[in-house]
Amino acid sequence: MTDGGRRAFIGSFTTAGGPGIVTAALTPDDGALTVLSTVNGPPDPSCLALSPDGRTLYTVSETDEGAVAAFRVPGAGNAGHTPEQTGPAVPVHGDGPTHLCLFAGHVLTANYGSGSVTAVPVRADGSLARSASGVFPPTAPGPRPHRRPHAHQVQPDPSGRWAVGVDLGTDSVVVYTLADGAPARHREVALRPGSGPRHLAFHPDGTRAYLLNERSPTLTVCRWDAAEGTLRPLAEIPVLPGAPSGDAYPSGVAVSPDGRFVWTATRGEDVLSVFAVERGPDHADHSAASEGTAGGEGAAGGEGAAGTAGLRLTATVPCGGHWPRALTESHGFLYVANERSGDVTWFAVDPDTGVPRRRGSIPVTAASCVVVG
Repeated sequence: MTDGGRRAFIGSFTTAGGPGIVTAALTPDDGALTVLSTVNGPPDPSCLALSPDGRTLYTVSETDEGAVAAFRVPGAGNAGHTPEQTGPAVPVHGDGPTHLCLFAGHVLTANYGSGSVTAVPVRADGSLARSASGVFPPTAPGPRPHRRPHAHQVQPDPSGRWAVGVDLGTDSVVVYTLADGAPARHREVALRPGSGPRHLAFHPDGTRAYLLNERSPTLTVCRWDAAEGTLRPLAEIPVLPGAPSGDAYPSGVAVSPDGRFVWTATRGEDVLSVFAVERGPDHADHSAASEGTAGGEGAAGGEGAAGTAGLRLTATVPCGGHWPRALTESHGFLYVANERSGDVTWFAVDPDTGVPRRRGSIPVTAASCVVVG
């Protein structure tokens, strides 16, 4: 935050009884959260993003009509703690926006229901323009013509030159630029059929990416080339030490700021998995790569590449609740939004092993995400 305060903002599903957007004070020494206020803005603010200066909070409205909204964040020294909406929610002309990010002066949304990515201009004061400036239509025919697109995430790469969209429906990743304010496809990359990619996190060195797959409890290790805007899948490894007891539904992935650890959350098992980053992905076994795609790269290899992916699964720990939908790392702590148990749990991360140790929780009905300022 601009005035030195630290706060967390928590999204929730209002249609499942969630309070909307929760603002919580964050104690730097122990990572503890204390609820300050709630604001009931647009329905189902399931995913949030902060502006780089911490002055504006953006949220999706994950509904069939689909919208985004901006909120002015008061300084920590002010008497009030509740973010104030800067104007009406802006339609994204997409169904079920499930993720958003800031990119090149716009808010981009990944619209799960319609499979599209939308760009909404951001004004100089952080507020949103009244209408979406461009919508990228669902992929057709795409690398998986038998599957319907379901855009699940969109985020900028570390260089800020590209936006990367993850499509769970078509088992692919799309690299975007903006052309006249609208998302334009640069390249599409096919993943293993049936993997169901959900969320991607970049390594801080800017050359690696870790792609969490929902339909199979695996993590795909990728090489990222920011100069060319290309993603190359290298290996796919399990996120659990054994076969899951049922459908696992991995949900979120995060990387430590020093690049030494990767964490994933798995909803069906209610666990967090810890990976040690051992070496760069260029050592991975490329022999398993297969099934190229026009303008893209090969699909990731299978189990034969698991031992050479540069990641080693070292531990799994309980998530502190039920159905961990998202996890966020900040200053040596992990924050987990447990949707079905209705709480946000925080963990202190062991700096030597990366293993999270539970420290506390606060109740937030239908919690869906946490961002820290």
